[in-house]
Amino acid sequence: MKALRTYDIHIYKLSNGDHEYEFEISDAFFELFDSELVRKGQLKALVVLQKSDSMIQMSFQIKGSVELSCDRSLDLFDFPLFVERDMIYKYGDEEKELSEDVHVILKDTQTLNIASILFEFIGLEIPMKKLHPRFEVDEDSEEEVEMIYSSSEEDTEEQEEEQIDPRWAALKDLNKNK
Repeated sequence: MKALRTYDIHIYKLSNGDHEYEFEISDAFFELFDSELVRKGQLKALVVLQKSDSMIQMSFQIKGSVELSCDRSLDLFDFPLFVERDMIYKYGDEEKELSEDVHVILKDTQTLNIASILFEFIGLEIPMKKLHPRFEVDEDSEEEVEMIYSSSEEDTEEQEEEQIDPRWAALKDLNKNK
């Protein structure tokens, strides 16, 4: 796809040393991936590439926000993101993934497309439980959240005593005689 070529880094003719790249990530970027995770967002990615004879080290810094749907209310909200990750590409005889942040590439590799890496880094920052900011509880404030109710064992015993039918009260006293 032509749109994915926007995220190509041509490494073949790069000299050894540091190189900086900046990428805009918008709604069109997220349309390239068939995923329900994120559909909209406005981010900037700064990629610092350090090339040597034996490997390429990349440092990613992604800033911006993505639009998420609240799990509780289904309202849409902007979720701020700041991602800092590193990736290492080593030269070798065959392409393979050694770990999540170390890949082996062929010595004659011409370009690296980082679109899927950017999408993965953004996806890893999305929380499992997506809550609209109005549902977040401020730990410093002493306000209680009305939607949460907790009961202790004492509370349930008191409620049971209040709700016992008087005809069964005598049977309850038998249990205490043990």
